Parts: sequence; structure tokens; C-alpha cells
Amino acid sequence: MNGLRKFLHDLPWPLLIVGAVLLGLAPFVPEPHLVEKLRMLGNGTLHKPIDIFDLFYHGLPIILIALKLTLRPVEKS
Repeated sequence: MNGLRKFLHDLPWPLLIVGAVLLGLAPFVPEPHLVEKLRMLGNGTLHKPIDIFDLFYHGLPIILIALKLTLRPVEKS
């Protein structure tokens, strides 16, 4: 677990935020892939491997941000 914490700690915030915005909203027209894939997941129609990969790929920066916030190093006082 320490390796994961170090990896997340070393990831710069601007890179994660820009990645989350760009990948989360790409393509901008007609509908972002992440929105489309989450809708498919909610409807139970997310079956094709390419759709599952798209959901993971476009959601990865958001997942990394959540992990970085959750697995912050514990400060010792």
C-alpha cells in the first residue's frame, strides 16, 4: 500500500485535474463518453468490452483524484 500512496502523492494535482476535465468531457459533441457510459451502466446496457474500457479510460483521472484524496499520508504530530 505504501507504493500506491507514494505514486499518488507524486502525481501533480494540475495534471490530474486537467486530465479529469479533458478525458471526462471528451468528446465534447454530441455527448461526453463518460456521461454516455455511465448512462449505459445505469440502464444495464454496458456489455461490450470497448464500452467497459471507455468507462474505465475516461473515468481514470477521476478515480485517481478520489484515491489521492482518500489515501493521503497520515500526518504525525
